[in-house]
Amino acid sequence: MRLPIIAGNWKMNTTLKEAVALVREMQNKLESIKGVEKVVCPPFISLAAVADLLKNSSIQLSAQNMYFEEKGAYTGEISPVMLAGLCQFVILGHSERRHYFGESNELVNKKVKAALKAGLKPIVCVGETLEQREAGRTEDVVTTQTRGALDGIAASADIVIAYEPVWAIGTGRAASGEAANATIVIIRETLARLYGSNIAQARRIQYGGSVTAENIAEFLKQSEIDGALVGGASLKANEFVSMVEQTAAIKGVR
Repeated sequence: MRLPIIAGNWKMNTTLKEAVALVREMQNKLESIKGVEKVVCPPFISLAAVADLLKNSSIQLSAQNMYFEEKGAYTGEISPVMLAGLCQFVILGHSERRHYFGESNELVNKKVKAALKAGLKPIVCVGETLEQREAGRTEDVVTTQTRGALDGIAASADIVIAYEPVWAIGTGRAASGEAANATIVIIRETLARLYGSNIAQARRIQYGGSVTAENIAEFLKQSEIDGALVGGASLKANEFVSMVEQTAAIKGVR
């Protein structure tokens, strides 16, 4: 069975003090939940403090982004070697990075390679816009993004994929569980063409996009969805804990 994974992407929210308080509020409850990989993704300024809180913890830590160079004259950027040893995961290719900062499939691919070289586990995001979906281009978009992000990446690489339809992110308009599952089937078929069916079946694929404690069960009950990349709802301790609890009940590995 694929180990389900719930990751909370805090985006550009929480001060250092607020981040520490949020982790403390939910840490004990999350620690008691087994059979699910639990990941929190605070802003860069809070990574070190949260990492100290999570020492010897079953809760994993992720950065929200990184640059692909190890060092250099890249003002404002964070390198993979700066994150190595501080966190375990890094989110790459999020639609907000693609949309607001013009990140291409080629750039995402460079970041994936750099993250893996540094020992980080990428959470690679793919997803179509509303315009692309209405034009019937969902399969083409997610296939192209998946292939582009994984170009030259070994089958053995420890990568999580997050399907995040752009039209559902931060809008309150989540995809249906059935529709999300159908698109994730396409992503898994793409992985099978790249690496073979065994690797494709072993790869974890999350759903993201207006996921809440109220609707997460709809996604978790789908056969191909292995968890969620949660946005705004992960800023509420009780709601995030509830989502992890529901994941353990529905999909938890025992």
